[in-house]
Amino acid sequence: MVAKKNARSLKPASAKDRQLTTSRSSIGLAAGRRYIPHSKKPLGLPTRGKTAPNRLRPTDTYLALCYPSFLRTAPGVFVDLGFGETPATTLESATRLRRLNPGLRLVGVEIDPARVAAARPLSGAGLDFRLGGFNLPLGESEPAAVIRAMNVLRQYPESEYAASIAMLVRSLVENGLLLEGTSNPPGALMVFNLYRRVGDALAVDGLIFFARLRHPFQPRSLQAVLPKNYIHHAEPGSALDSFFADWENCWQRARGRGVKDQRLQFSLAARMLRESGYSVDVRATLLRRGFLKLQNPPTVN
Repeated sequence: MVAKKNARSLKPASAKDRQLTTSRSSIGLAAGRRYIPHSKKPLGLPTRGKTAPNRLRPTDTYLALCYPSFLRTAPGVFVDLGFGETPATTLESATRLRRLNPGLRLVGVEIDPARVAAARPLSGAGLDFRLGGFNLPLGESEPAAVIRAMNVLRQYPESEYAASIAMLVRSLVENGLLLEGTSNPPGALMVFNLYRRVGDALAVDGLIFFARLRHPFQPRSLQAVLPKNYIHHAEPGSALDSFFADWENCWQRARGRGVKDQRLQFSLAARMLRESGYSVDVRATLLRRGFLKLQNPPTVN
C-alpha cells in the first residue's frame, strides 16, 4: 500500500527526511485482494485503445535524456502495457530507444485478444506482442528493465491503484523503472509518475509534467491529466492546488519580464519555482523540451 503521511506542501523535506524518502515514499509488493499473484488469466480491464501517432513520444524522450546508460545496458525487456488498438506506441519506442541500444528487447502487452492477434504479424527480432494484464506475461528469464503503463490506470477506482502498481513491480529488476500516468489524446500534455524498484519496494523518483510548447500553454492545463493517484487530490487548499497556483504565478511573472518564447518562459518559471523552495529539476536539457520534474512529489491520503 502507499505509505501515508501528511503533506501540506510540495516543497523539499529536510535533509533528515530526504534520507527516508525511499522507505516512506514507496509501494510494497503485496498484491491487493482483487489480484491473484500467480494467475495465468490476464488481470485487468481493456482500455479504449485509441492511440495517436507519437502520443507517448515524451516518455521515450525522457528516458533517453535521463537514463541513457541504463538503457544502453538494459538488464531486461521494455514493456509497453496497454498498447491499444494498434501497436504504434510499441513500434515507435522500438525505433527510438534502439538508437541507444540496438539489442533492446520490447514486449507489447494487451488484454484484448483481438488487438494482440492484429499486432503479432508485426513481431520481429526482439519485438513481441502478448496477451496479458497487470500480471505481465514474462518468462522467468525475462525481467523487465522498464515498464510503461500510460493511460491504463486512469479508468480504475483509486482504491485499486496501489495493488495494480504492486503487481507490475513484481516483474521489475532491481533499479528497474516504471512510468505510469496520463496524457491527453495527442500527447501534447502529460503527467506521469516515475518509480524505481529498490529491494522489495518501489521508490518514488518523481512526478514529471510535460507540455508540448509549440501549443498555447498554461500550467493549470496539466491538472486535467494528473495520474490516478493525484487526480482527485487537487481540490482547493490542497498541496497540488497550491503548487499549480504558484506555478501559474511564476508563469505570469516570467511573461511580465518580456519573455515571449514559451520554451524560455517555461524554463524561467521552473527556476522561479525552484527559488521558491519547490524540488524542481532545473536541468536545461529537460526544461527546454517541456519537462518539469518534481523530485519530491506529495503523498496523499
